[in-house]
Amino acid sequence: MAGLVVSLARDGAHNFSKLGVQQISLLAGLGVEGDAHAGETVRHRSRVAKDPTQPNLRQVHLIHAELFDELAGKGFVVSPGQLGENVTTAGIDLLGLSAGTRLRLGDAALIEITGLRNPCNQINGIAPGLMEAMLDRAADGSLIRKSGVMAVVLTGGEVAVGATITIEHAPEPHLPLQVV
Repeated sequence: MAGLVVSLARDGAHNFSKLGVQQISLLAGLGVEGDAHAGETVRHRSRVAKDPTQPNLRQVHLIHAELFDELAGKGFVVSPGQLGENVTTAGIDLLGLSAGTRLRLGDAALIEITGLRNPCNQINGIAPGLMEAMLDRAADGSLIRKSGVMAVVLTGGEVAVGATITIEHAPEPHLPLQVV
C-alpha cells in the first residue's frame, strides 16, 4: 500500500500554522531543516518547560488530507499547513498505523511513527469549535484524536510534493498509537 505527499510545510518560528513549500529536507535524528521543532531534544514549548532534556519524538508532524474533507463536511475550511503539520498525506490511514511503523517519503527519507498528536486549544484560533470537530469517540467510548501523527527521522533526504509514501509495517503485535 502506498500513499502520496500532497503538501509540505515548515516554519522557523514557533507559529501555530506553517508555510507551504514544494520541498523539505529531512535531517536524520533532527526533523525538518529550517523548522522550529527540529532537534534531538524536545522543541515544543510546553514540553521544553516540563523537561528540556526529553528526546524529541515529535520531529515531523503528519496529517491525512482526508481529515480536511471530513472537516469541510462539518463546515470548517482548513488548508494544509494550517494545523501545524509538516507533511500532508493522502491514501494512508495514519491514525490506524502501529507505533514503530516506518514510512519512506520519496526515494531516500525514512521516518518512524512515534505516536499521536494531542490537539490543543490553539486549534480553536483557526475557527471556534474546530478542536471539538477533530475529536471523536470509538465504540468503546475511548477518545479518538484526529490531529495527526508524530514521527522521528531515521534517514534524511529531500521530500517533494507528489512524492510516493511507502509503508513498512512494524512487527506484530500492533501497538495502538498513544499521545507523544
